[in-house]
Amino acid sequence: MAPALVRLALRRALREVRYVRPVSFGRATGLVRDVYGRLERDFGMLAPPVALHSPSPDVLAASWVMLRESLVASGETSRADREVVATLVSRENSCPYCVEVHGMALDSLGRSSEASAIAEGRSVADPRAGTLSPGARAELTAVAFAFHYLNRMVSVFLGASPLPSSVPDSARAKAKAVLGRFLRPVEEAPPGDSLDLLPAGSGDFAWAVGNPVVADAFSRASTAFGALAVSSAVREVVARELSTWDGSPPGLSRSWVDSFDDPGVRLALVVAKAPYQVDDALVAAAGLGDRELVELVGWAGFTAAARAVSVASPRGR
Repeated sequence: MAPALVRLALRRALREVRYVRPVSFGRATGLVRDVYGRLERDFGMLAPPVALHSPSPDVLAASWVMLRESLVASGETSRADREVVATLVSRENSCPYCVEVHGMALDSLGRSSEASAIAEGRSVADPRAGTLSPGARAELTAVAFAFHYLNRMVSVFLGASPLPSSVPDSARAKAKAVLGRFLRPVEEAPPGDSLDLLPAGSGDFAWAVGNPVVADAFSRASTAFGALAVSSAVREVVARELSTWDGSPPGLSRSWVDSFDDPGVRLALVVAKAPYQVDDALVAAAGLGDRELVELVGWAGFTAAARAVSVASPRGR
């Protein structure tokens, strides 16, 4: 865990979140306080991509359960290989914030060449390619799922870099090195430690059959997202539009959603297929409060992540 002064500075990074006001560490209670404590203990910091979910405690818990049991918990695969998958998926989803964060983690784990290659758009070996045991494949697929989800949340609620704009260019390399040290794996991260944050689920994740803890974690998260108060109109349109989606981005134009009159439907669809296209006007048109916005974006992100994993094939590009 980071030293006290650094933890305080990292907690203040929540001010960088846009559209919603996350619960501050000092004001957190109940489930939010519990997740925040575990996040700092196991991930090294109060990471804004997780903490931004705090207006909806159940979604906050689901986001942490997915991240912890995929990226952080010990297992058959190395943390470095998992970070490569996280960074590759983040590049695929045009999420520079996550590419930068997990590139820092790779630097701290001695994999700087891969971090640089991914950031520069060059090819690297994808740990998901080739022959893997069922358990190892489940772990790496879980990382991909978690980051297909988190990339969407970050694209909506955070900027292009984890470092505040106030950090001068001359200090950015040092700041990244410091942050990277806090992203190193904790000594003890037993699988399943986060499962008690959510009730047991009923989801069926065939890709996770090799790892019962991962299957349980994503089942619990799926049940949490499924219980959110998302309108039937949004659910039906997004399900229909994603049923034939191959995971490819629709391009720079947003004309593909212009035919939908419901602003909630438009926002959910853009989050699902092209989160980098979400802008102030799209969010404002939806007219949602903090909790409702986190839940709509979270539901759309989870639904799209499930689809993305189902159609994906590993590629080291």
